[in-house]
Amino acid sequence: MNEEAERRPVRPGRVAIISDAMPERNGVGAYYHDLINQLEELGYKTEFICPTGKGQGLLRLPLPGDSTQKVFLPSLPRFRRILRTLKPETIVVATPGPFGLLGAWWAKRLGARLIVGFHTHFSSVTDLYGNPFLRPLSRFYFNFADRYLFRHAHLVLGNSEPMVELACKLGAKKAALMGTLLPTPSRVRPLAPVSETIGRVLFAGRLAPEKRIDTIMAAAQELPEVRFSIAGDGPQKSEVVSCAAKLPNLEYLGWISRDDLIEQIDLADVLVLPSYVESFGTVALEAMARQRVALVSANCGILDWPGLSEHLYRLEEDETVAHALRRIQAEGFEAREDKAIAGRIAASRLNNKSLLHWCELMQPADSA
Repeated sequence: MNEEAERRPVRPGRVAIISDAMPERNGVGAYYHDLINQLEELGYKTEFICPTGKGQGLLRLPLPGDSTQKVFLPSLPRFRRILRTLKPETIVVATPGPFGLLGAWWAKRLGARLIVGFHTHFSSVTDLYGNPFLRPLSRFYFNFADRYLFRHAHLVLGNSEPMVELACKLGAKKAALMGTLLPTPSRVRPLAPVSETIGRVLFAGRLAPEKRIDTIMAAAQELPEVRFSIAGDGPQKSEVVSCAAKLPNLEYLGWISRDDLIEQIDLADVLVLPSYVESFGTVALEAMARQRVALVSANCGILDWPGLSEHLYRLEEDETVAHALRRIQAEGFEAREDKAIAGRIAASRLNNKSLLHWCELMQPADSA
């Protein structure tokens, strides 16, 4: 159990977390999977209502701009059965899809506290995709869904200050900053030592335009002495596979599990996240927790956290990934090791603080 959480008096309640993302399939699914695990360690009764990809849901539709991810329509009887059995005091809606909208409706019906997680501004992401028919339709839907959820929420939580400000502009009555949690294996597994040289670089995430995968492939071509690994799935998968077939120092790992991701982080010397749009960048925090340095773009929300930003390397504007890696290598082993150790401590502190914050938000009214 988390030691800091033990010291704070907590009366565990009943919580339903509802998401359109499958568990651990992407950053949002992983975040709430980790939250549930840590809440259950504290004695909370929880349910995670989300698609599993195993026949649940009435219909599956491709996510606009990324056919590798699906939007599921939820089973109404399953929703009713789970929520009537649990009788949640708090319902947390993680996404603005059909599961999320139905979760908000049930929160009102049950009189439960509704907390909405604002992790991604989907309207801005759809602008990066080229389909002239789906783009405006997707933008309209996500604008509608966000505004509906924010109007009905008791609280909206964003994972960076710009997301909190945007939530208020979109109609949130109250918005605040949420911290990020770590998966249990990241917190308890023995750490691998920091390497004296940068020999392996890892990217893990969706293979999509907003992630700027092309900059990593370009770095692999420019730095043949460094081994690059790309993990994930998405619309740019074929480009990555084709490039990996041509470059002996570029490896495509496919989509990997959370356990496998931790192993790959431990094998890497630097985690790279050069995204155009990244509301937080959870994988960078996981790298920090494993005592690895991370190189992130100025667009990553994790840089808005003072307790974390000083322990990250920033990809400067107009700087290539290859140039940034050379810059990090030139700082020397001791500087990189010091940053990695400090980053691990900062990531652990954030996890503890974030868990306590969630407990306070979900504290039953009669225990206040």
